[in-house]
Amino acid sequence: MTIAPDLAAGFGELRSGTLGVRIATSAAEIDAAQALRFHVFYDEMGAHPDAATASSGRDGDRFDAVADHLLVVDHAIGPGPEGVVGTYRLIRAAAAAKAGGFYSADEYDLSAVLAFPGLVMELGRSCVDARYRNRAVMQLLWRGIAAYVFRHGVGLMFGCASLPGTDPDALAVELTYLYTHHLAPPELRPRAVPARYVQMRRMDPAALAPMRALAALPPLIKGYLRLGGFVGDGAVIDRQFNTVDVAIVVKTDLITEKYLRHFERTAKDPES
Repeated sequence: MTIAPDLAAGFGELRSGTLGVRIATSAAEIDAAQALRFHVFYDEMGAHPDAATASSGRDGDRFDAVADHLLVVDHAIGPGPEGVVGTYRLIRAAAAAKAGGFYSADEYDLSAVLAFPGLVMELGRSCVDARYRNRAVMQLLWRGIAAYVFRHGVGLMFGCASLPGTDPDALAVELTYLYTHHLAPPELRPRAVPARYVQMRRMDPAALAPMRALAALPPLIKGYLRLGGFVGDGAVIDRQFNTVDVAIVVKTDLITEKYLRHFERTAKDPES
């Protein structure tokens, strides 16, 4: 795979013990991220590979060639592809244009997002090796995203986040809670394309126990909500990946402010 020209222009590497987060700088590292994605999405989560995907043991598509790939690397294993234990795919508008648009445009009308008066970025393909699914690794991934957002001046992040399974009625509590409590304002609201639109309000919101519903959400979606994120209108069933997807929109003000505060503390006290 050819590395996009800007791929190496990341933010260096942020470290926490033996773990580091940085942007991939070689085809081998992107291959390692794709192998990890295959293991998590297909082996663990029950996604359905086509013949080419199954034979390669890699989760990949045309967007990988233009994306920046955020990696968590365990230096106790190795500093390169062999140490990749977590990944996130980041696609800015200029990169998406090379691929003919954003990945999530297949599921959502992104008109409102693309009208945002600032730089936008799509987040996707997030996964972490089962042995590293803990708070420290997720915080490191978010530090990497914050550093990337800060470096490139991204004003809005969006993408699809997944709930397990393909039965929206089995996810009635979670979907109704998201729609009732976290629906994006109209000027930022993606809407599922008509052919794939699934109603999210699947029960009487008065019957919800909000804290219990929040606790039932996948950690990644809860992380977006903690940053002030919103959801779009309509869920989408993704049978290939065995999930029900919701659109996520996050203005970057909060994570940029947190990163700035951390940067200022580090500059004053290198040991912090």
